[in-house]
Amino acid sequence: MTPAAPFVNLDRERAYVSDLGRAFAGALVFNIPLLMTMEMWEQGVVMGRWRLLLFILAGLPLLYGLAYYAGFSKRRGLVNDALDTAVALAVGFVTASLLLILFGVVEWDAPPREALGMVALQAVPGAMGALLARRQLSGDRGGDTDEDQASYFGELFLMAAGALFFALNIAPTEEIVLIAYKASPAHILALIAVSILLLHLIVFKAGFAGQEEADHPAVAFLHFTLPGYAIALGVSLFTLALFGRVDGHSLAGVVQTVIVLGFPAAIGAAAARLLV
Repeated sequence: MTPAAPFVNLDRERAYVSDLGRAFAGALVFNIPLLMTMEMWEQGVVMGRWRLLLFILAGLPLLYGLAYYAGFSKRRGLVNDALDTAVALAVGFVTASLLLILFGVVEWDAPPREALGMVALQAVPGAMGALLARRQLSGDRGGDTDEDQASYFGELFLMAAGALFFALNIAPTEEIVLIAYKASPAHILALIAVSILLLHLIVFKAGFAGQEEADHPAVAFLHFTLPGYAIALGVSLFTLALFGRVDGHSLAGVVQTVIVLGFPAAIGAAAARLLV
């Protein structure tokens, strides 16, 4: 080992500590709305454990994909991306635990089932924030590598991640059901049109990979906008089912609620390339 090698390793360790600190900041910035939402606290207590487990398991490939395209560190490769995923999830758990205790939501004598449920539900969105921290908090957005340049299906994946992040902030609330209940058919049709229009305008400005070839607005509409809106609706249905918002409702009521939540989810899908 050359004399310079220990200093190189020390620099790497310092860089990783800096990345880790940025990951905690990202988890805090991205997750603070959910951590201070009463409905999320309640869901952590009453949600069926199978739903919570399904959410965490579904979140693992999502987090790995974000680690591949962004990651809180610059290190790349299969093993490093998997490590980033695991560390980001740990960051999400630690951040949620500390803040929920600080807020007095999780008390020291709380039943383990309730405490774990509240923390685990918040860990995945916190981990998403941790993985996006390098891009959002360090200004490291230039000089994308080939791995950062997503394929067409990679772009659709990123749209799903953006839709989920936005939907998670709204799906647990009572207001989403109230808006759907108050909306008339004309409101719902107008909301569909506005969702698609805004999604298309943002997608066309966000610099999606492959858009150079799909430069014509009509082609971009078919390649990105319509699939993106379908993804937003699918993610909306998943999150509503996760939080029990479709239980006991008629088919018409479920469809209206999905379309209402599909509005912010579509914005999230369109904004995904602005985040990653």
